[in-house]
Amino acid sequence: MDLDPVMLSRLQFAWVVGWHILLPAFTVGLASFIAFLEGAYLFTQRSVFIDLSTFWLKIFAISFGMGVVSGIVMPFQFGTNWSRFSDASANIISPLLAYEGLTAFFLEATFLGVLLFGRKLVSTPMHFVAALLVAAGTLFSSFWILATNSWMQTPSGYEVIDGRYFPKDWIEAIFNPSFPYRLAHTVSAFYVTTAFVVLGVGAYTMRAGRAIMHGRTMLLLALWFLAIFVPLQAILGDLHGVNTLEHQPAKLAAIEGLWETGRGVPASIVAWPDQAQERNIGEIAIPKLGSLYLTHSWDGEVKGLKDFPPDQRPPVAIVYFAFRIMVGIAVLMLLTVATGFVLMVRNRLDETRWYLRVCQVMAGAGFVAVIAGWTTTEVGRQPWTIYGLMRTAESVSPSLTGSDVLISLLLYVLVYLIVYPVGLFLMLRLVWKGPAVTEEEAEPIEAGHPKGPIEALQPAPEAVP
Repeated sequence: MDLDPVMLSRLQFAWVVGWHILLPAFTVGLASFIAFLEGAYLFTQRSVFIDLSTFWLKIFAISFGMGVVSGIVMPFQFGTNWSRFSDASANIISPLLAYEGLTAFFLEATFLGVLLFGRKLVSTPMHFVAALLVAAGTLFSSFWILATNSWMQTPSGYEVIDGRYFPKDWIEAIFNPSFPYRLAHTVSAFYVTTAFVVLGVGAYTMRAGRAIMHGRTMLLLALWFLAIFVPLQAILGDLHGVNTLEHQPAKLAAIEGLWETGRGVPASIVAWPDQAQERNIGEIAIPKLGSLYLTHSWDGEVKGLKDFPPDQRPPVAIVYFAFRIMVGIAVLMLLTVATGFVLMVRNRLDETRWYLRVCQVMAGAGFVAVIAGWTTTEVGRQPWTIYGLMRTAESVSPSLTGSDVLISLLLYVLVYLIVYPVGLFLMLRLVWKGPAVTEEEAEPIEAGHPKGPIEALQPAPEAVP
């Protein structure tokens, strides 16, 4: 049996990164939510906010620890599996990853200790500052990781010396053509993912009949936040798509399942892309709509896959369906939020049990959308490690054998299938237990008349001089 080290190395990296990305998709948004809760408590003195902050901080600590462990594994693969890529790009990739450790990880790790153990040791304003710095650390981490990935997607600011890539202009390398769009779209996706988790946990808490005020507060805060960020995510996605059309047209053609270059191209709703025959089977499409949302013109020109050599096209079916999964989940998210607002206006949010169940089901939707979006981006870049410059097949370590990679892959699979379910169980156990309720906030408010986020943020009577 011939084991291909390139394919196995790709599977191994996909397995490790696919699991790891679930954690920043949660912790980036959760850190900001905790900072909001700490600030709300500081300015209102309502104990519901400190109860929720304490509750979510425990969950954040577990997910942060899992993220550190799984995140450390990834850089090792650059040396073990992808040494040719590391050798060629180290002068650009290594500093960017080092900046992530220096400006993000150390900041998060330091002030997370203050958040976890300093509640009674530092003042409330200082605890709020610590929460802000942890949240800032997660955003700094996103900045540098996405700058690294974006440089591999749209490389710029470099020069080639003896087959190696050296920085010629750091500003141009960091702020490469796709970076601003990728950063905004990804961070917004992380925030939306976290907000749906908060929405689902709030719905579960209300259905369980414990800590009604806390559950309602989570539910309402998440709904108001999502009402802004879900439509914003669609706008950011559109901007990112226009950027992809300009700088990665082969990826965009695969996303659209478009084979022929033309003007007024249709929008493919569903089909089966047949890469061997260079056509779509059983396609349902809307005429000219593709050009409208891709070029913002009914007659805009879009390149098809046939404009690119066969060996420079990504695996079309994977990219095509991953993108549609992401968009389909976005539509479900929008419907969920819209339904919630209709029920809120009618004062039926508390009593509509089926909607609370829907919110629970949607709690994990953001993670699926993140994986689908990541698959679209990374598989759509193939066959390149550095887009247009270095192929994936040229990046693998020269002495690597298929059996070596297979053994390490199986070990990774085994370890991750132990670590992640255990971590998930620990977080779910905290959710099942629910937030610890401070006595003065323990009384549930009247059902059917939810206190909105504006009223919830009003200072408690004892806080008013």
